[in-house]
Amino acid sequence: MSYGSPLGHYARKIMLLGAGELGKEVILEAQRLGVETIAVDRYANAPAMQVAHRSHVINMLDGEQLRNVIELERPDLIVPEIEAIATATLQELEGEGFRIIPTARASRLTMDREGIRRLAAETLGLPTAKYEFADSLEELKQAVEKMGTPCVIKPIMSSSGKGQSVCRAFEEAEACWELAMEGGRAKKTRVIVEEFIRFDSEITLLTVRSVSGTTFCAPIGHIQKDGDYIESWQPHQMTEAQLLEAQNIAKTVTDELGGYGLYGVELFLTGNGVYFSEVSPRPHDTGLVTLVTQDLSEFALHVRAILGFPVTGVRLLTPGATHTLKADRDTTQFKIGGVEEALAVDNTQVRVFGKPETKVGRRMAVALSSADTVKQARELATKAASALQVEYL
Repeated sequence: MSYGSPLGHYARKIMLLGAGELGKEVILEAQRLGVETIAVDRYANAPAMQVAHRSHVINMLDGEQLRNVIELERPDLIVPEIEAIATATLQELEGEGFRIIPTARASRLTMDREGIRRLAAETLGLPTAKYEFADSLEELKQAVEKMGTPCVIKPIMSSSGKGQSVCRAFEEAEACWELAMEGGRAKKTRVIVEEFIRFDSEITLLTVRSVSGTTFCAPIGHIQKDGDYIESWQPHQMTEAQLLEAQNIAKTVTDELGGYGLYGVELFLTGNGVYFSEVSPRPHDTGLVTLVTQDLSEFALHVRAILGFPVTGVRLLTPGATHTLKADRDTTQFKIGGVEEALAVDNTQVRVFGKPETKVGRRMAVALSSADTVKQARELATKAASALQVEYL
């Protein structure tokens, strides 16, 4: 495979749909391989736009706007980085010869929790939590009564845990419904009600599909709050039987979704075995830890795979951990402080994402640390993150 320099006639072009902090790392890796990059998002000056060759601001849920920007740029590869995209339009464009990563079907099925849950549980027969769907408050109450409490209530489409809650008593159902309506995307009024799984831990198994076959990264443990990750570490301790079960689940679901690229497969580890939770057909936020633990980060692996290059193996070089910095209010008047103090922590890096505004619970930066053990790495990352702060002006 050969291609010319960026901005030239023979350039290979990648268009990223979604331009957050994960997309920023994808674009940097693509540029290291001489690829021309275009970042698209719903707001200006998103993190990946700050490093891309070009950028566009559109409503990605508007099929006409999405088609127009793709036909304008005519990229070789279209790489969704978020769920909130007009996937029906992506499927049309794929039928017209555009290449969607990993596939338009994978983007459609994983953009909402209903599609991927029904595929995993009903089509593939993978172990999952029991679930019900509801389109109204009354249906939600019926589902909660049937499922029992506690149970987990989520919008069928949201990101970073927005709108997700644990309903601990029947009387909380209405408040959970309202939270789901506020946090859901694309004006969807449908929710999933899940059995509350009492798990020992939850992991992300990064799974790479490439011309070389399927490759797994070492499992990543993580802690979430309100459905969004706070901390992650690699490797997460698992028995050999658990790891084989996890890899089998991950390969089954990613083989079904197909295409090339990196998938983030989320799993629960319980006393009764491994349960499938969710899958993202793109780099995963908990996988930021791979920037300090592996010879090839999840972003480098994704780019290699989607470009059609071989991925022959992944080496874990050292245990590592991440800890996030989150905002607690909405504003455009802020600074990120404490970077100097955070970087004074041994074996630590910091990524300041460069987002133009804060929102409650929004990730603004992350501390990444490596050490001889996961326990030490987590302590270092937590110490560094505690030095970081959002200064509101």
